Amino acid sequence: MDGLSPRGGWIEVITGGMFSGKSEELIRRVRRAEIARQRTQIFKPAIDNRFDSKRIISRDNRGVDAIVARDSADLRSRLEFGVRVVGVDEVQFFDENIVDVTMELADAGVRVIVAGLDQDYLRRPFGPMPALLAVAEYVSKMHAICVRCGSPAHYTQRIAGGDSQIEVGDGSYEARCRMCYEPYRAPSDSHLDRIKTA
Repeated sequence: MDGLSPRGGWIEVITGGMFSGKSEELIRRVRRAEIARQRTQIFKPAIDNRFDSKRIISRDNRGVDAIVARDSADLRSRLEFGVRVVGVDEVQFFDENIVDVTMELADAGVRVIVAGLDQDYLRRPFGPMPALLAVAEYVSKMHAICVRCGSPAHYTQRIAGGDSQIEVGDGSYEARCRMCYEPYRAPSDSHLDRIKTA
């Protein structure tokens, strides 16, 4: 992606399951743009405060400063004049209007790089990702390694927590392949009560 034509803007989507290197790849692409002296801005959603509230941190401990945005309108209001490359991590947590923002930026000649989960823990499309995948010029599908069998892992397996679509936290997920994926069922309250009284 780094050698694309400088004429006009475009949208790049880096997607896949958890532990597949999406943030690492986003950081790598943005850093290469900075080496080329291109003006960059990187954003992350306010909900994602797992490792650092104001930085994007990859699982291999690479990090980059980021602007925290509550939603797509907040992100749009923080864009600076003259920016050439805009990166957005965990884009699945933004509202549907993030698609319009990325389109406006690309139409204005900006290179837009977004990274995020394409599916939730139930293997359903996640937030604005289907629309972003549809409008992107370039899509990179990343894979982790299945913790059970070592095959390429495409799914995010929830192993702890409740049943809401969004539960941010480490230790609640692992990478699984299609054969090792198991539908997650949150423990019922009665089951938890039995555990507490045992």
